Amino acid sequence: MLDVLATTITVAALVLAGWSLLTTLLNRRVGISHLAGLAGLEVLLLVQAGVGIFRLVGGQGPDEPVLFLAYLIGALFIPPAAALWGITDRSRWGSGVVAVAGLVTPVLIVRLQQIWQTVHG
Repeated sequence: MLDVLATTITVAALVLAGWSLLTTLLNRRVGISHLAGLAGLEVLLLVQAGVGIFRLVGGQGPDEPVLFLAYLIGALFIPPAAALWGITDRSRWGSGVVAVAGLVTPVLIVRLQQIWQTVHG
């Protein structure tokens, strides 16, 4: 995996989580800024998925490619699920859901890196 991409995703997700937590504490609903942040995060995750799949097809990759793909594809569902939930829950807790998504994503990224680093070793 590309470390710079993983770091970028992690930072973006944590910024989104911080913003969403602040808006939750201020009793604000999910707005355009939340949705834009989730869309940006999704784009970064799609790039990561493309790079990961490209490298797997190219013969590189971890000892457990199925587990790696499960995490890689699973991460893609986090931002859209948070956006849908956030839009439908018109209370401040919709922003809370976006904050949780921003915190869960870096955990998945770290796990992806751990799996990737178990290359034939």
